[in-house]
Amino acid sequence: MNDNTPIGRVTGIGGVFFRSSDPEATRRWYADHLGLGVDEYGTNFRWRSYRDRDRTGHTQWSPFPADTGYFGDQGQEAMINYRVDDLDAMIARLTEAGVELVGEMQVEPFGRFQHVLDLDGRRFELWQAVDVEYGKIVKGTTDS
Repeated sequence: MNDNTPIGRVTGIGGVFFRSSDPEATRRWYADHLGLGVDEYGTNFRWRSYRDRDRTGHTQWSPFPADTGYFGDQGQEAMINYRVDDLDAMIARLTEAGVELVGEMQVEPFGRFQHVLDLDGRRFELWQAVDVEYGKIVKGTTDS
């Protein structure tokens, strides 16, 4: 990042979430056939920061129940979680631009989350991660 890079920007993919008629069977299928190391939520792909090799993070992969309300509209089959460097700055910029935020910000020990709608009405999630805390709760991992 250089001095001209704004804060409040997406820095990567934090998670890929999708609907499944049987999330447990789906996790098991991916574990058995593709070798994913799964837990009750899915798996986490661990990675290192390109700019700071000592910094690690995770990208979550999770099948959700078909009737989940977490994605909003039942017609939305999947949702992407984007990692951000400064959630407050991102929310301020989106609000100023008239972008629709969905619900209240969620605050967890492992980060803060905000749902947002894009121009097509697709819900996505922003996550300012606390990677050290998230790493403490991760069980299922898939490593390279």
